[in-house]
Amino acid sequence: MRRVLVTGVTGFAGSHLVDYMLTRDDCQIFGIQRWRSRTENIEHFADRITLLECDLRDATSTRDTIDQVRPEWIFHLAAQSYVPTSWSAPTESLTTNILGQLNLFEAVRKLDLRCRIQLACSSEEYGLVLPTEVPIKETNPLRPLSPYAVSKVAQDMLGYQYWMSWKVDSVRTRGFNHEGPRRGPVFVASDFAKQIADIEKGRKPPVVQVGNLASKRDFTDVRDMVRAYWLALEKGEPGEVYNICSGVAWSIQKVLDTLLSFSSARIEIKQDPVRLRPSDVPLLLGDNSKFVRATGWQSEIPFERTLRDMLEHWRAR
Repeated sequence: MRRVLVTGVTGFAGSHLVDYMLTRDDCQIFGIQRWRSRTENIEHFADRITLLECDLRDATSTRDTIDQVRPEWIFHLAAQSYVPTSWSAPTESLTTNILGQLNLFEAVRKLDLRCRIQLACSSEEYGLVLPTEVPIKETNPLRPLSPYAVSKVAQDMLGYQYWMSWKVDSVRTRGFNHEGPRRGPVFVASDFAKQIADIEKGRKPPVVQVGNLASKRDFTDVRDMVRAYWLALEKGEPGEVYNICSGVAWSIQKVLDTLLSFSSARIEIKQDPVRLRPSDVPLLLGDNSKFVRATGWQSEIPFERTLRDMLEHWRAR
């Protein structure tokens, strides 16, 4: 029975990862939460895993928790993950994401643990992608366009450096956009779905507020994404980096149009200047061939179903 630790267990991807692991019978699951963490995402399985209080930004708290669990696998998903927040609170984003991972690595190293760590890095690291550089391979230049993306580049490079220097075994996964039920309403597709659900229930005027609809993103269902995280540790090479993506780009306009097609409400679209970013990445389209060769993974859930499931989630709430 493998001892598996999930940081960020109360979050979107973390909770779906635990859902996936609970379908297996080969792991004992531990999750890290902070005392102020929201718990609605984990209420349906909280009694089936071991929850521990830990703040990864505190080195002592992190080391004590790692020593208590002594995991064989760690999925490191805890982060400040919302790009716009990184502009309004850059210090918070950099501190949380970089120091949290550093403390985790140092705990593993100093306790001399032989464990594998999956690092949830991001396609935002690629940032400014030229038209000749699509689809994006792992060898593409990293040109981050937000403090969040800079923090993810740092996490990514720390993973490489700790493997080369100390043989701390980590696999870096650059996940492209992933969506699904439980996604926070600050993220674009979930925000649209929640606005539509609120309009249907008469909670807000029949107007969906939008930002930039022209940008294009490579979307994967979160349930496919967390299955990829598992395969990354099961079959990925130590110190390596892999894109996880569908290989298909959707414009934000198409995401909105698809969600609107699931509703019979008459809805107006209005651009909100507050929703426009200081700098936006026009196109993120990934090449997943390296990861597919290493693991055999394929995305299985059509993105139309992802969007419908997300809308139904908000309707139920």
